[in-house]
Amino acid sequence: MNQPPLSRPASIDRILVVDDLPDNCFLIQTLLQQEGYHIDIAYSGSEALSYIETTPPALLLLDVMMPGMDGYEVTRRIRQNTELPFLPILLITAHDQPSVVRGLDIGADEFIRKPVEFDELVARVRSLLRLKHSVDERDLIARQREDFVSRLTHDLRTPLVAADRMLTLFQEGALGEPPPAMGEAIDTMIRSNQNLLTMVNMLLEVYRYEAGRKTLNFTPVNLSELVEAVIAELSPLAIEKKLTLTLDQSALQQDQASDTVIGDRIELRRVITNLLGNALKFTDAGFVTVRLSADSNSLKQIAVVLEIEDTGSGIAIADQPKLFESFITGSHRRSGSGLGLHLSRQIVEAHQGRIYVKSDLGKGSLFTVRLPAQA
Repeated sequence: MNQPPLSRPASIDRILVVDDLPDNCFLIQTLLQQEGYHIDIAYSGSEALSYIETTPPALLLLDVMMPGMDGYEVTRRIRQNTELPFLPILLITAHDQPSVVRGLDIGADEFIRKPVEFDELVARVRSLLRLKHSVDERDLIARQREDFVSRLTHDLRTPLVAADRMLTLFQEGALGEPPPAMGEAIDTMIRSNQNLLTMVNMLLEVYRYEAGRKTLNFTPVNLSELVEAVIAELSPLAIEKKLTLTLDQSALQQDQASDTVIGDRIELRRVITNLLGNALKFTDAGFVTVRLSADSNSLKQIAVVLEIEDTGSGIAIADQPKLFESFITGSHRRSGSGLGLHLSRQIVEAHQGRIYVKSDLGKGSLFTVRLPAQA
């Protein structure tokens, strides 16, 4: 009885076979070409790496034991190269279980033992190629989403900026003095438009970080001076709400520690402004205190520590685990877009720092940022 033909891949996938023995390469090449795959051959680890860097294949079949550079080292170097697209690695080994475990720990995706069995080889190849196609499709969708959001935010900014300028002209009486009632309406429209423009700009920044398209300008930044500038800018809001806004640098001065970090001044200012602005926004009575100090970890690495404490409404325990995720707005009636804290975390982590919060509902919050001090 005739057997039904084996299914063929929808498109021709390129597979790289790496083995120092030509007979082994020829055998695998013959078997897989029958299944409709395009097979390329490399006879050493260094040759394989050069091939992968120029034309990454869809799958790598890699012998473990090779002279010079073995399969473990090839796998390690591939996984360390973040510029490469996802590449499934199928190790071929004649060794025992510890050898397999070592390969998987380094970054291989699957293994097959010698002597290679045809049915098992084809099954594992198909499985890893399905994984490759799935990851590539996911990455494509993610890139399309990022491009869409980037284009959308750019397109939104143009009319918002134009509207802001036109409303400002109305407010300044450039087109004639508006009646009092209209003046109040224009003021409201200006605030709403500026809030929307701020949100669009923030959304654009978030996706620049997430897409790896954000370029930071790292220079020495005096954190004390930066904090003082932000406090001076936001102090009118504290005065308006009758809040006590103070800066405490006593711990820093007592330890004679450096308050300079290596970072992007504009981005760090964005973090401080967002955290301090939130503290003032959610505090109706009491104080907001900004503290600067220095601390070291177990490796004796010095960090500049920025703390912003308030006596505001606090954050519910249920909201805290997801506080720094995008579009998580919390349960407070004055919660914003949910992007500010997410962007702040992106910026802090891009500076090799950490940000976290302690809060009791109804008692206030303490946000802490740790940044590596300049060596």
